Amino acid sequence: MQQEPLPFDTGPTMSRAAPARPAVPTTEPEPKALDVEQPRWPFEVQVVRSTRRKRTVGAQMKGDVLFVTVPSWMSRAEEAVWRDRWADRFRRKANADRVDLRERSTTLARRYDLPRPREIHWSDGMKSQWGSCTPSISTIRLSSRLAAFPSWVLDYVIVHELAHLVVLAHNDEFWRIVHQFPKSERAIGYLIARSDDAEDID
Repeated sequence: MQQEPLPFDTGPTMSRAAPARPAVPTTEPEPKALDVEQPRWPFEVQVVRSTRRKRTVGAQMKGDVLFVTVPSWMSRAEEAVWRDRWADRFRRKANADRVDLRERSTTLARRYDLPRPREIHWSDGMKSQWGSCTPSISTIRLSSRLAAFPSWVLDYVIVHELAHLVVLAHNDEFWRIVHQFPKSERAIGYLIARSDDAEDID
C-alpha cells in the first residue's frame, strides 16, 4: 500500500545549542500501548488480480481466507469497494448460519400466541426493508443484516412479521400485538439508528 511521505519536522529552531543537563530519574508510569483496531471481518481477505477476468468479480472462501478475484484493469478504489462488498456478504452469511430462524420463530409464536409461518428465511437482497411478510403464502423474509444485531432486535422483527400474519395493516390492533414484545420500543430505536438507507419494516 502506497503512503504519502510525512513532512519532516525539525522542531523549533535555536540560535545556539543549549547546555546539556544531566538526566533526571523519573517515576512516571510507562505509556500504555495504543488500542489495536479490531478486524472488520472474522476472516482474512485477500484480493487476487486476474487477467482472465474481464467484467466480473468473484469470491471464494478457502479455510479462514476469503479470496476476492477482480479484473487486472480495475482501479484500487474499485477493488476496495468490491472487496468490502464480498467480505460483508460472507460475514452476514456466517452470522446468519448460526441462527435457526425456524426454531426462533416457533418459540416466539408460541410465547405471544401468534401463528407460525410456513416459511421464514434470510435475504441478502433486501436493501430497503428489515423484513417483509406475505400472509397469502405465510412466508417471512428477513434482511441478513439482522443476523449481526443483538438477539432482542432480531426477535422484535420476527414478532413484527408474525403479527402481519394476523393483521396486515399497521393499525392499533397490529401495534397492540407487536407491543407484547417487551423491548419493542427499544428495538425500534435501535433499527432507526442503524437505518443508513432509510430501511423499514413492512
